[in-house]
Amino acid sequence: MRIMANINETISEVAKLNPELARQIQKYVKDHSYGLVFEHNLPEAVRLYKKQPAVGDTVNILAPRGKKETEENSVPWCVKYIDNGVAYLEHDGEAKDVPLEDICVLVSYRDVIYPGLKEIDRVERGNPEDPYHMVINSENYHALEALTYAYAGKVDCIYIDPPYNKKDTKDWKYNCNYVDGNDQYKHSKWLAFVKRRLKLAKQLLNPEESVLIVTIDEVEYARLALLLEQMFPDAKIQMVSSVINHAGAIRQGEFARTNEFIFFVMLGNAFPAKLQSESRGKMEKIHWDTLRRTDVSSKRGSSKGGTAQFYPIYVNDKTKRIVAVGKPLTPDEDIESVPHKEGCTTVFPIRKDGLEMNWGLLGDVVMERASKGYISVGKYLPNEPQKYSISYLTSGKIEDIDSGKATVKGYGKNGAVIAVYEDIRAMPPTTQWDYQSHDAYRNGTVILNNILGSRFSFPKSVYAVQDCIKLFVRDKQNALIVDFFAGSGTTLHAVNLLNAEDGGHRRCICVTNNEVSEAEEKKFVADGLRPSDPDWEKYGIVNYVTWPRTVCSIEGHDVNGKPLEGDYGKPSKDIDLGYSLPKADGFKANAVFCELTYESAWPIRLDNAFNAIAPILWMQAGCQGPIIRKIGKSYLTTDYYGVLFDYGQASKFCEKVKNTPTIKTVFVVTDDQRRYSNMCKRLSGIEVHRLYETFLRTFEICGEGGLD
Repeated sequence: MRIMANINETISEVAKLNPELARQIQKYVKDHSYGLVFEHNLPEAVRLYKKQPAVGDTVNILAPRGKKETEENSVPWCVKYIDNGVAYLEHDGEAKDVPLEDICVLVSYRDVIYPGLKEIDRVERGNPEDPYHMVINSENYHALEALTYAYAGKVDCIYIDPPYNKKDTKDWKYNCNYVDGNDQYKHSKWLAFVKRRLKLAKQLLNPEESVLIVTIDEVEYARLALLLEQMFPDAKIQMVSSVINHAGAIRQGEFARTNEFIFFVMLGNAFPAKLQSESRGKMEKIHWDTLRRTDVSSKRGSSKGGTAQFYPIYVNDKTKRIVAVGKPLTPDEDIESVPHKEGCTTVFPIRKDGLEMNWGLLGDVVMERASKGYISVGKYLPNEPQKYSISYLTSGKIEDIDSGKATVKGYGKNGAVIAVYEDIRAMPPTTQWDYQSHDAYRNGTVILNNILGSRFSFPKSVYAVQDCIKLFVRDKQNALIVDFFAGSGTTLHAVNLLNAEDGGHRRCICVTNNEVSEAEEKKFVADGLRPSDPDWEKYGIVNYVTWPRTVCSIEGHDVNGKPLEGDYGKPSKDIDLGYSLPKADGFKANAVFCELTYESAWPIRLDNAFNAIAPILWMQAGCQGPIIRKIGKSYLTTDYYGVLFDYGQASKFCEKVKNTPTIKTVFVVTDDQRRYSNMCKRLSGIEVHRLYETFLRTFEICGEGGLD
């Protein structure tokens, strides 16, 4: 949709002739809705269970331990004063005295906050000069606001996988509550939720050349498309359909879903690279489909399967080749009535649970394709109803062989062709992806389960994420990638894999909260637990999944310390990506795990305030080397950045910076604009940032819209 883009272009032209008229038109447009119109559901809010309540805070009173919350627990109370561990609260003329342990701070996105970062853990297997990845435990809206101070206009790629807003699941929260699939405002809530975050993401992206990548399914893809076009009117936007599950997710009365959608929002000069098989491998074996139908609607006797595709296939037990097919059976004929052939096994399309299905091809077509090697007999399965697994090449794959896209390298002992795809030249990516390495189960779930066990459902294929990112940062060895819906941490894993392939030093910043699932939340509440309790927090996603995966994948072992098996360059026997990278070798990478904190503006000692913002300064300087954690009497430096605390030492500080060529960023503590401007002149070519003398004021977040 280009409505808003056209209006803004028109206003720009009018402004050249009549600025006052342009302002009036702009005001009219601002007061009226155009493009994608939805209820914004303001204000969105989040509970800060770990923040110590202070006078003036808005709080919720928590439900008694072991009890479910009611509407009363959503009432916002104001803290009037605190005495001896008890908070005195007021709301709409009513007053209550409540122990501090029974209340939690509630922050709206309109409220002013003072963010800090607290380091929790780190893993170091890279070189000392290598930059660190970051995993940040935080509600992503406030984390994004904090990131805009460090990386406004500097991010090369943002990859996100936001909640899909499915009708049959509660997989995300709005205003502290899970959104029910039957909520009549679910789409408006989702749009408001996503728009606020995209608004901040846009500030992070480099306008000259960067990309926003968003994955989604069919529930919200149409609304997301309109939202992206409205928010990024000058960007090139394309949508790719990507197969992630060949078998298809079966849904009653609907098409089985095999794919998801990927939006690429390309800013400035960004465009997808032409990739050879380095993304997919030098050779990829051709994909075989199972000959037995998989969907229940194609079972024996169904109208979809018909009566001509349930028949016996005779497999020679020595050659493992199909020698004949029998006549089709009607639904009432017993399979035991079928004659057997000597030296052969009679095979019918029957599932493990005994359900009789249909074959995917007519009998004469099976014999014709078998003669050309396009049918493959697999393992002998003596204890299953179907005694041999049988696969076939679809018409599309046969066309690839006939046209030369796929090359026949030979024939197996069972007579089936051995065919592969070989890349001859770099080709532009298409808008339809069907790559075996993108299979979400084999290269997402299985990879994660081998590291952590069954801790997370439906992770992305690490190769799918890697390929998305690689299209735009292949030639950017020091690119900065951000994922603020980090989930299980696949994006960071993919960046490490990409760096290992080409020796890059790309950085990834992952943001995710520490929520538990709806089912876990119910159980923990029944057990008398509350958020922020250790036995609750340790099962939150960032503590239980994201960070453990990051550490284990870098160090090359599972959560029990056992070396990981397999090779990233060979995801399966059918896929060879053209390189070898044993998973047990891990990655030469550094990463730090932090938690976003919410600081009180007063009363706070300056050394405590500096300690809260120290990791933010380090992050802004590039996440390299040690963190300057304390206030110096004059100035402090590392090999990569410095902080001038006493302006009286400015000359010595400048000399130190100029003599350390690796220092690219400095911070000057001053409330005086003239002093700050002077330092900018004296340190030409260096990024100079001002820190207010109260420190926290520098990173004050002024509520929604405060950064516009």
